Amino acid sequence: MSKPHFVSLLLITAVCVLPHFHGGLAIAAGTQDGSEKWGYVQVRPRAHMFWWYYKSPYRTHHPNKPWPIVLWLQGGPGSSGVGIGNFQEIGPLDTSLKHRNSTWLRKADLLFVDNPVGSGYSFVEDKELFVKTDEEAGRDLTTLLIKLFNKNKSLQKSPLYIVAESYGGKYAVTLGLSALKAIKAGKLKLILGGIALGDTWISPVDFVDSWAPLLRDVSRINNSGYKKSKSLVETIKKQIANGQLKEATKTWSDLEHVIMSSSNDVDFYNFLLDSVENNVSTTATAGLSRKMATNKYSRYLDSLRVSAGGDGDLDTLMNGFIKKKLKIIPKNVKWGGQADPVFEYFEGDFMRPRIKEVDELLKAGVNITVYSGQLDLICSNKGTEAWVEKLKWDGLKKFLSLDRTPLYCGGDKITKGFTKSYKNLYFYWILKAGHFVPLDQPCVALDMVGRITRSPATT
Repeated sequence: MSKPHFVSLLLITAVCVLPHFHGGLAIAAGTQDGSEKWGYVQVRPRAHMFWWYYKSPYRTHHPNKPWPIVLWLQGGPGSSGVGIGNFQEIGPLDTSLKHRNSTWLRKADLLFVDNPVGSGYSFVEDKELFVKTDEEAGRDLTTLLIKLFNKNKSLQKSPLYIVAESYGGKYAVTLGLSALKAIKAGKLKLILGGIALGDTWISPVDFVDSWAPLLRDVSRINNSGYKKSKSLVETIKKQIANGQLKEATKTWSDLEHVIMSSSNDVDFYNFLLDSVENNVSTTATAGLSRKMATNKYSRYLDSLRVSAGGDGDLDTLMNGFIKKKLKIIPKNVKWGGQADPVFEYFEGDFMRPRIKEVDELLKAGVNITVYSGQLDLICSNKGTEAWVEKLKWDGLKKFLSLDRTPLYCGGDKITKGFTKSYKNLYFYWILKAGHFVPLDQPCVALDMVGRITRSPATT
């Protein structure tokens, strides 16, 4: 297939500015042929959320399988889906503006959102407008979907699949419940196809409890670090049980510092590697700062891009060429400029589990997919399996009893992962992948999203 036309359109930055939505609550723009659209929705007075939609050039027609839309939610809190998810993981172009063969546009249309407000190009005009909880983020996202879908009958025909990575999983499940409520009340016109949770921070305590044992099993942590880590985990458990969630977030930061210092700076996104920020972590005296914790997310991806021979810097790209292309970003808004306070305002909700919300979605009949990279530490396989086993869903016992099926990709018989499912719960174990599955295993990730969305392009 020839190179999709959106590549050339991006390079010449062909833009057609569209009129404001009714009431001045939103503004949109896009390419002249309609293959891309982007804009702002004012989700609350003076709180502006940015979105970017790509219409797939690989669309195929199937009478019984409508073409799907994937809504991608990034983590952090404070990381940008429009930047990281788009240019570093699944969008049509990489940070060097080169075509990505493994783009998820091969299976679905893509909708990237800078969520919560303050992430990426999204911004607030008053710091008191930052959200403090996952539920508040879910409500803002529901408002955005109402603005985008309710007046667009074309979008309403396509099932929407919410795919989330890292902390984004907590937004995904609160959005899922909020969207279901709005759909039932007739306030939101869309088809919710399902939710996929990729290496997501659904149950923080299960993840932190897994770190030291996992690293000891792979000979990465010393005995002193193991004991200190287990002690801090017990403190976190008590703090969460007592409702001291801000304190638990601070102890989590201390725990990350102990893990890194006692493992010679293991990388939290791939435990086979060293952290790309070891020069910072080894000099930290009061635990990892929240600023460092959110920034290292993007820097890790940058390090992989450099090792692969790329030459595009994401921050420079988003605040330079892309900002000029989009044309509607306010001059005083810097991509990622409000990311630090986004994280800080979440300190009271960061360590709160969202297992109950997954249970509610399963009970409501929503298709839930969980996928996990084998080499991830921060949201480890061990921790993911632990929280899944805590579900109260009536199909869990049967699900846990089933055998796994191996996954292959690219025509060879090399095992790339495993999967199993029962009723509306699906689980994928992705081998040789860390926290960023689409980046580490693009072939199997693309096949997986085709299955998740039941894409007509999936053979």
